[in-house]
Amino acid sequence: MKVTSAALPFIPLCRRLLPLLPLPSIVPVKVPGVSLALLKATVLEIAILTGHLILYPSGIAQERRASPVKPRESARPPHAPATPYPPPAPPNPPGTPEVAAPAATGATAELPGTAGALGAPGASGVTPSAPRLPLPDRPPVVLLHGFIDNRSVFVLLRRSLAQHGERQLVSLNYSPLTCDIRTAAELLGRHVEELCDRTGSGRVDIVGHSLGGLIARYYVQRLGGDARVRTLVTLGTPHAGTKVAPLADAHPIVRQMRPGSPVIEELAGPAPGCRTHFVSFWSDLDRLMDPLRTACLDHPDLITRNIRVSGIGHLALPVHPAVATGIRQALDTPMEDTGSGDSADGLTVA
Repeated sequence: MKVTSAALPFIPLCRRLLPLLPLPSIVPVKVPGVSLALLKATVLEIAILTGHLILYPSGIAQERRASPVKPRESARPPHAPATPYPPPAPPNPPGTPEVAAPAATGATAELPGTAGALGAPGASGVTPSAPRLPLPDRPPVVLLHGFIDNRSVFVLLRRSLAQHGERQLVSLNYSPLTCDIRTAAELLGRHVEELCDRTGSGRVDIVGHSLGGLIARYYVQRLGGDARVRTLVTLGTPHAGTKVAPLADAHPIVRQMRPGSPVIEELAGPAPGCRTHFVSFWSDLDRLMDPLRTACLDHPDLITRNIRVSGIGHLALPVHPAVATGIRQALDTPMEDTGSGDSADGLTVA
């Protein structure tokens, strides 16, 4: 297979980024299949990085919180009578036929997610654009970004989740100055409690990219978050620690992501009775995971499923439509308690 001329400008940069890539000084006529896959994945990573840098400023501020839709009954003044309006009609005089009383309007409290609560203004006084409560079988989804990133990384994934189901979606930012995974996990716990209180949902789902998945796992496994988190989906998360970029050890949170760090050792400890289901997406071309299988979650006490993604790198995991489809399936079809292990059918991205 020939390398097209469009890829030629990327060859020097790819050689610097991928020192193990066997590219000679002159581009050969044929490239081995593995090397071609690496080249394509690297070019895609560069394109995604460029687009993400453009979108990055839009995600610096925290997402605005929308108030959930409340029934009209809750707006009744404290001094108003509790009887529905209009009042019941007086009884008919003797000998006259019975006439059905007019139906009450605006007095029935709708269940969250039902058509009445989300319908036209004439039905319940709520406009179609009003914030929606999550459906009973689809808890809110919290999206948590990775290291030195923000919520803008989930623009495409969020759109995909919104188009294929009625869910409340919340993208959280943690400070780029965060230096401790434990502190970030405690903050995540407060956000989850606030979200559950605001929506009336007892549990949430979380999708975490890279470091975000590790923060969410610490919350679930070490801070009692399994009582609130139904499913945790991780994308390229170093569950066992990564050895990549040794010079980055100057940052405390990077040191916590190293194999054998106190945080990684805590997560490797016993977690009996953990109720959360874990789904880990890992890529065979993820250059930030060293070794690659560190993005798989293997723990005897956890309900886990590992899904291999072939053909893309680290930055493409929260962006690629094939992965978004896999995430939707993982959230819509929770695993059984006996469903731990590697997925037999991974994702192959052409």
